[in-house]
This record gives sequence, structure tokens and C-alpha cells, in this order.
Amino acid sequence: MERAGSFTSIPGWGGLAIGFTALGAGYFAQRVVFDPHGWLRVWLAEAVVAAVIAAVTMAVKWRRTETPFMSGVARRFFVSYFAPLIAGAVLTFTLAHRGSFDPLPAVWLLLYGSAFVSSGAFSIRVIPAMGVCFMLLGVLAALVRLPVGNLVLGAGFGGLHIIFGFIIARRYGG
Repeated sequence: MERAGSFTSIPGWGGLAIGFTALGAGYFAQRVVFDPHGWLRVWLAEAVVAAVIAAVTMAVKWRRTETPFMSGVARRFFVSYFAPLIAGAVLTFTLAHRGSFDPLPAVWLLLYGSAFVSSGAFSIRVIPAMGVCFMLLGVLAALVRLPVGNLVLGAGFGGLHIIFGFIIARRYGG
């Protein structure tokens, strides 16, 4: 019943892969954390890698499950998912342009989490729970400076994607 009105094409194995690339990004970003522009470049490159992984693995899952690409529920999912991400992109540009890098891990984790909390209304039950976990790490990241915030960011984008990616893959068909 839950799946009938839910967007179920969230790629669990893709999330797992994103988690591992995010752990790598966190490692490399920590090595350049005292060069905020270099740190930002590492994480922006990771965002591109993660978007490609997500798009490819989602397309594979759509094809395998024969889910319509832009069904009503998928459309509602993506609208509610992308709104916080667009806000994050605008805030990233604004904060970086002003040389304020310390808040970025909190901004990213909070808005990414809110993307999953809001879009989770149109998806499987585990999605909003994952969003809340990202938001909790975002609160923690808001309390620390960039070097520690980067570690929290790596734990969030790395660890949470691995944990929830595995759960989604096992319970919701890849």
C-alpha cells in the first residue's frame, strides 16, 4: 500500500556509492581545509560526481522497475526535493563570495536533509528519516568551525549515504 502512491526509484546502491565517494571527498577536503577555496572545489566536484551517480543509478532502477519517469508522484517528489537544493546553491555562492566558509557544512547538511524530509512525503518511509539524520548533523556542523564541520560533512554525506543506501537497496529493490 505504501509503495502504491510513493516514489520508489531512490537508488540504494547508488546512495551507497555516493557515500564512498563522499568519504573520499571528505578525506581530500580535510587535507586542504585551511585553503577554503580548495576545500570548496573538492566538495563541488563531489556534488557533480554524486549527481551523476544518482542520475545513472536512478535511471537503471526506473528501467528495471518500469516506473514512469515523470509520473505525478515522481514530479511531486522532485519539486519538493530540488527546492532546498536550489536554496543551498544560492547560499553557497553568496557565502563563498563573501568569504564565509564556516557555515557551509551546516547549510548543506540542513538543506539536503530538508530536501529528503519534504520529498519523503512522496516516497518510501525511510527517506524522511534519512533527512532528519542529515539535519541533526547539520545542527552539529552549525556549532563548529570549518575543519570540524568538514568532518561532520564527511560523516553525513559519507556515512549516512552508506547506511541508508544499504537499507534502501535491501528493502526496496536496489
